[in-house]
Amino acid sequence: MTLTRNFLALIAMAGSAGLLLGALAFEHLGGLYPCVLCIWQRWPHVAALAFGLVALKVRGPVLPILAGLAALTSAGIGVYHTGVEQDWWPGLLQCAVNTLADVSAADLLNTEVTVGAPAACDKIAWSFLGLSMPAWNVIASSGIAAVWALTARRA
Repeated sequence: MTLTRNFLALIAMAGSAGLLLGALAFEHLGGLYPCVLCIWQRWPHVAALAFGLVALKVRGPVLPILAGLAALTSAGIGVYHTGVEQDWWPGLLQCAVNTLADVSAADLLNTEVTVGAPAACDKIAWSFLGLSMPAWNVIASSGIAAVWALTARRA
């Protein structure tokens, strides 16, 4: 059985949509507020979905390639984020938003300061099988990019 171009595109789009829905579920149902890098990892999947929707109607390899590059961009940000979590390299200045380094006693009593605030990028909020969410995003986004590559070859 040969997988059609549109079927492959739908598989890749389902992967991006699944990652986005999973991230939103962790945030809104699980109470795990995202850090700046977490948010940055989401946007390329939004772009991949947009490219994918257009690719369902417009033939050629360009749109699947762009969607695959978007997924690889998310994977690249995930590699950087994983390195920040593991202290392999420093994070961005925006990554230290929700740390206790510069918090006064009055701030600790004020729940409005931290509720909904971005998390610090260097803290592992959740892990499974020893891998954090950004590490899992690297794996999933790389797989999605591979499906987009197969889709481009069918163009």
